[in-house]
Amino acid sequence: MLRKGMFLAGLILACAGVQAAEPVPLADFARHMQFKDVKISPDGKHLAATAIVGGNVVLSMIDLGSNTALTVQPRNGDDVFEFWWVSNERIVYAVAQHGGALEQPIPTGELYATNVDGKARDILFGYRASESKAGSTGSHIETKQNEYASAWILEALPDDAKYSTIVVQPWSRTPGESIKAEVRRIDLASGKTRTVATAPMTGAQFITDHKGVVRFAVGNDVDQKQKVYYREADGKDWELISSETGSGVVVWPIMFNRAGDGVYFECGGAHNRGGVCQWDVGKREFKTLWSGLEVGPSGFEETFDRQDLFAIRSMPGRTAVALLDKNAAEAKLLVELMQQFPGEDVHFGNASRDGKKVIVVVDSDRDPGSFYLYDAEAKKLKFLLARAPWIKPDALADMQPFSIKARDGMPLRGYLTRPFGKEETKRLPMVVFVHGGPHGVFDQWEYDPTVQALASRGYAVLQVNYRGSGGSGLAFQKAGYGEWGGKMQDDVTDATRWAIEQEAADPKRICIFGGSYGGYAALQGAVREPDLYRCAIGYAGVYDLRLMKSRGDIPQTFRGEGYLDMVLGKDDALLAQRSPVNQVERIKADVMLIVGGQDKRVPPVQGENMRSALLKRGKKVEWLYQRTEAHGFYDEANVTDMYTRLLAFIDRNIGAGSKHDAVADEPAAPAAKD
Repeated sequence: MLRKGMFLAGLILACAGVQAAEPVPLADFARHMQFKDVKISPDGKHLAATAIVGGNVVLSMIDLGSNTALTVQPRNGDDVFEFWWVSNERIVYAVAQHGGALEQPIPTGELYATNVDGKARDILFGYRASESKAGSTGSHIETKQNEYASAWILEALPDDAKYSTIVVQPWSRTPGESIKAEVRRIDLASGKTRTVATAPMTGAQFITDHKGVVRFAVGNDVDQKQKVYYREADGKDWELISSETGSGVVVWPIMFNRAGDGVYFECGGAHNRGGVCQWDVGKREFKTLWSGLEVGPSGFEETFDRQDLFAIRSMPGRTAVALLDKNAAEAKLLVELMQQFPGEDVHFGNASRDGKKVIVVVDSDRDPGSFYLYDAEAKKLKFLLARAPWIKPDALADMQPFSIKARDGMPLRGYLTRPFGKEETKRLPMVVFVHGGPHGVFDQWEYDPTVQALASRGYAVLQVNYRGSGGSGLAFQKAGYGEWGGKMQDDVTDATRWAIEQEAADPKRICIFGGSYGGYAALQGAVREPDLYRCAIGYAGVYDLRLMKSRGDIPQTFRGEGYLDMVLGKDDALLAQRSPVNQVERIKADVMLIVGGQDKRVPPVQGENMRSALLKRGKKVEWLYQRTEAHGFYDEANVTDMYTRLLAFIDRNIGAGSKHDAVADEPAAPAAKD
């Protein structure tokens, strides 16, 4: 039984509902989510939630017995970036700092802690650890040492409320330097730490067993090849059990099973599109448990006591769930809830240790998501809050999955979103929206504010997971290496032509748009297919591939140069040929460039050079430059302005009344006969 209501109203901030309007205000799509995350305490007596209050992200702790709340505001106007329950009474949280000319807050790498009653609040770790505890209620006297490193919780020890396990990544002292991460045991009151493991390689991530002992280290080594190390216990030597070098095999540990004698791994699966295997600790052998026919796993569902997996999530189109244990109580509850929310995605957040209280998250392509609290004893589901309560899902557009084959037979998957109310309309003006990344990232069936903003103004939106994207196994991802501007671009073109053949898109009214790599693909699409796209919008895009190898934060990081050689290739002549900045004479489409002045990933010089090259050729350029934004706009006003100018630009090119308006091009319909 559902009981809907604003559970936290009056506790954190009353969120007034917004009446559905036609069209939805663009500012609604630009707003940050009101509520970020909700987690329940191990004993099930408290909730913790991150929410935006007064422009900052705060941490609120709610007593479920009394329905009272206490809000923690980080010092100096910082934002709560992430948080973890480390015991029934204590929470550790990380912060992001506002400052300088950059709109988007930057994580500081520090760890703070507070009790649910607001007491014993203090900094535990970070570069400001020794500063005065202004606003702190900590009781210890010993001065902490500043440490120039980033830390995060790896594991909250289930039977120890005094200690947790953290990962510490020291900061580089010189450009290009990379230092191995450590795992430490931290005292949750004093902040004292003790190293219990050091990574055998740079860039490693760690997996612990159910007792909190670090057992695996995994990551890409200096040669860009993935390696997995294992150790039998604390103090034991690391042992290399899998290496991509030579074998080409990539596996990734997820967690131990309940018995502790097996470990779940992501693996290639039977079809090399991604799967889940189990590694026998004693026999050192892998066994395939699940293979994706079309795509690999996109997530996992843990048992409420966090001792095992009971389901595998994947996204062949909409979300699919494969149950590993159909008899598990968690599996039965998930199936019941999925039936209660048809057409939406249901997954578990976290649960109390006894499994009697569970955070349930429900979302979809039209819904940013809502949090519910399930009471197993009462068998009731109570609505808590919506991430973005002003969003009205019933007024938004559906993402329809599609699958096609590229010109060389490569299977491709993607989504076509038609405007609400125009699901059956043919020959719509269409925007091809290319995702960034590009490698490892992929378009999913989920709420995307940019897609919905475009659809709300009458445009169909096409998204395709071109080769090189994630989610479909390593072979599919590697098929994109060296294919920037080549086969990856062909995949986008093939999807666009498919939409035309399906009469979903008007061939005379198509624009291409994307951010980061998507910005590159938008301009490269205008180069490769000058008669296909009427306009091209590059957002924080790369336009000179050779320049990418020397400017930006990727070539400045350890292993960055090798990564770019791997994904772009080493042929400078080919990179120059595939760079839109060198091919502007082929561009017929109108161009818009969107640039953030603080972008470190793709420095503004990329956009500035592209603009100059176009202007020298006598081509007009719509230019949007925001000095305080970085790699993707963050400030709500700036995002609203971007949507406004972006849609005005698209309207002029393919909207109603534009020179390519299908109504103006087509003959009048014959008069109806009696």
